[in-house]
Amino acid sequence: MAEAGYDYVIVGGGSAGCVLANRLSEDSTARVLMLEAGGRDWHPLIHMPVGFAKMTTGPHTWGFNTVPQKHANEREIPYAQGRVLGGGSSVNAEVFTRGNPVDYDRWAQEEGCDGWAFEDLKQYFLRSEGNTILSGDWHGTEGPLGVSNIPDLQPMTRAFVQSCQELGIPYNPDFNGPVQAGCGAYQTTTKNARRCSAAVGFLRPAMKRPNLTVETGCLVNRITFEGTRATGVEYVTKSGSHTVRADSEVIVVSGAIGTPKLMMLSGVGPAAHLKEHGIDVVADLPGVGSNLNDHFGIDIVAELKGHDSLDKYNKLHWAAWAGLQYVLFRSGPITSNVVEGGAFWYGDTGADVPDLQFHFLAGAGAEAGVPSVPPGSSGITLNSYTLRPKARGTVRLRSARPTDIPLVDPNFLGHPDDLITSVEGVKISREIFSQPSLQKYIRRIRFPDDSVTTQSEFEAYARQYGRTSYHPTCTCKMGTDEMAVVDPRLRVRGLDAIRICDSSVMPSLIGSNTNAPTIMIAEKASDLIRGNR
Repeated sequence: MAEAGYDYVIVGGGSAGCVLANRLSEDSTARVLMLEAGGRDWHPLIHMPVGFAKMTTGPHTWGFNTVPQKHANEREIPYAQGRVLGGGSSVNAEVFTRGNPVDYDRWAQEEGCDGWAFEDLKQYFLRSEGNTILSGDWHGTEGPLGVSNIPDLQPMTRAFVQSCQELGIPYNPDFNGPVQAGCGAYQTTTKNARRCSAAVGFLRPAMKRPNLTVETGCLVNRITFEGTRATGVEYVTKSGSHTVRADSEVIVVSGAIGTPKLMMLSGVGPAAHLKEHGIDVVADLPGVGSNLNDHFGIDIVAELKGHDSLDKYNKLHWAAWAGLQYVLFRSGPITSNVVEGGAFWYGDTGADVPDLQFHFLAGAGAEAGVPSVPPGSSGITLNSYTLRPKARGTVRLRSARPTDIPLVDPNFLGHPDDLITSVEGVKISREIFSQPSLQKYIRRIRFPDDSVTTQSEFEAYARQYGRTSYHPTCTCKMGTDEMAVVDPRLRVRGLDAIRICDSSVMPSLIGSNTNAPTIMIAEKASDLIRGNR
């Protein structure tokens, strides 16, 4: 028998789920339930900006690996996805970028997503943004998502920005302004020297509302249907199995991996694949789990002559000093997100907008699976990726058991153009490290070493050392073609009372980090659901 009903049941407590829980519960007459598979965001490292470096593995992620990557030396690449309130916004590097306006205009003009051009969406970016430094036509200052400058850039980050300029990449004080191209320091989703995740910015203020219920430790097994109408969800907690009714809508926001998995477990997806696993077909939607699009990041790593990067804080006495600084003054290295600097630039000099993004890390080996420097030394890392990769991958069920993790195949480098642009990123990265401002600190570039000189050697390096940039998207894409899963109002095609409102609905990957765009999607979704647009 079904338990007490709600108007809205939100499946997923990540960035999009937290936004929707806040916005939908603003209506005091709406009964809202949000279900999250992970736990509360209690861990102190979540809230320290530098804690990102410890969050790419462990209990706050799902522990996914990709299937062997055909074009990346058959490697099974770690694929971190948040499993905690706030989702990716609680474990990511806090980099605040929203992408290039051309990406959203492409959605509207070329990919069947009417109402999703940049001018349509700008209001939602600004509505969510609480920028403590920038204002004007391109920035919001009153939104729940705290955005700020890094209070004290690391010396290596300053040297990186200067080296970019020495290479000819102009300084850009605002990657989210009228011009994206250039180099500089990233703004971050932090406020008062603490991470401002979607759970902190959106969910926490709403938790006191009596009409909002948040449950954690809930594994949703399937969405229930009566004919083609979604009626609720079945989920499991430590206390047993539960069924809850949704009187208005089921809203699926489990991310670009979790959302297609849940839809397929519920009988919505490619019919042949569902039948293969003995799942009754509710709706044959071949686009569910297809079109996976992610950024393939490739790192280069340099060993420093001295201890000028954050790596020096790996030593106990320096770590203790950093902790003291943070506790007493909210200053020092713990206020760093590690990924302090970056650039948007051109692998193809004839491109209209940047086709590469760079992330500079003032340390080495900060993330799982990234090469490092010899023990006892300090290093720096520069990551680059192709902004609009042409390869598409899939998410498929391993079995009909909800506890089994899905088969994730991003098909990295599956299009030859992606390899060409990726190699340009590695070459430019090495050129940046070779400029005077960084060279005076660098002992040697360890990865790739001096033996890598030819095009084929750079391609081999890219295949061996590339990895996910944690930006999976597009697996339940929006549009009007036969592979579209949701329409431009985010309603699942052929079904009633169910929407998908997370990064999986992007029709194609945008040219930047994806957290701010995911929050934007949820902001617009809340208006669509409430009938305000």
